[in-house]
Amino acid sequence: MSKVRVKIIQPTRVVMNEECDHVIVPGSAGDFGVYTGHTPIITTIRAGILLIYNGNKAESYAIHDGFVTVEDDVVRIVCEVIETKDEIDINRAEKAQKRARERLNVQSEDIDYRRAETALSRALARINTIKDY
Repeated sequence: MSKVRVKIIQPTRVVMNEECDHVIVPGSAGDFGVYTGHTPIITTIRAGILLIYNGNKAESYAIHDGFVTVEDDVVRIVCEVIETKDEIDINRAEKAQKRARERLNVQSEDIDYRRAETALSRALARINTIKDY
């Protein structure tokens, strides 16, 4: 069976350069899967869960913002933050979620709602990476 190569790049390092059966990416317009022969695409990603499949096994990662290109069975993901389950502090993520929800529930001109929504999305990505997969 043909494989897809996944390259994950952060500003300071290459995180991954491996082959897999398929990958599911949290795109800004919704999650999408990439298998061999996928149509070339460039799109942005949102905070969410990146799933990398080999056989029946899925590795999950919390990923935050960036972009992805797919071409010639190579998925290139450029992002600022990507975390494995082992790198996530669940207590810290739950506290961040609580703080973000509290900010979003306050009606005030002093609150940066976009920043609070981003913080909530990131916290949920971390929590769901640990709890769901």
